[in-house]
Amino acid sequence: MNVSSLSEALVRMSDDLLGPVQHGSAAGRVYTRLRNRIVSLELLPGAVLSRAEIARENEVSQSPVREAIQMLEQEGLVVSFPQSKTLVTKIDVEHARETQFLRLSVEIEVAKTLARKNDPELLLPTRRILRMQKMAGEDHDISEFTGLDRLFHLSLFNAAGVASLWHIIAGRSGHIDRLRRLNLPDPGKMAAVLDLHERIVNAITEGDLAKVEAAIREHLSGTLASLPSIRKSHPDFFPEEI
Repeated sequence: MNVSSLSEALVRMSDDLLGPVQHGSAAGRVYTRLRNRIVSLELLPGAVLSRAEIARENEVSQSPVREAIQMLEQEGLVVSFPQSKTLVTKIDVEHARETQFLRLSVEIEVAKTLARKNDPELLLPTRRILRMQKMAGEDHDISEFTGLDRLFHLSLFNAAGVASLWHIIAGRSGHIDRLRRLNLPDPGKMAAVLDLHERIVNAITEGDLAKVEAAIREHLSGTLASLPSIRKSHPDFFPEEI
């Protein structure tokens, strides 16, 4: 299996940990596909979702489509108007800030837990994913890079024995993930992500809790720090500022 097909398989596997939904159900499959299209910006803010078209594309009835859309509404990724239409929402910056706060708090503890365990074997999957992500960065494959980025962090939660916490974070990360997707093509961004991933792994391996926290804080705050330039470059993705 080549690197690309392997990473694609891993990304598909990670969809099962996207959130607390039954991905084996028809509604779960529709939800996952729609959510991935929204978060990847294939479906842009303001895009109209046709339930009939979604049902045809996924070869399901409209009942699971309605259920999937309700789940997306709960995340704030779509909004439905009665007897009218369903639209992909614009990016909610405050929601993104709240999710970043939650993820920062949890992920610092995850990384510190691994640093205290002092078991290099726990990080073997993380290092393999990082090697694959470096190759995706060299190819400037944003889609693959993004999927492997998610898997990098998921592997840390898994190594710490708290993979279920990823459900809580991933299930409300749609807005911050769209911000990251807008930020990723910026010059030097992929290299910066890879550098910080390397620093996180090295700090955990060294057991240096101060370095672990500093690297996690710098890494997870990068996108929101770039918010003014992201908003300036993509004003249509955000509600008008009051």
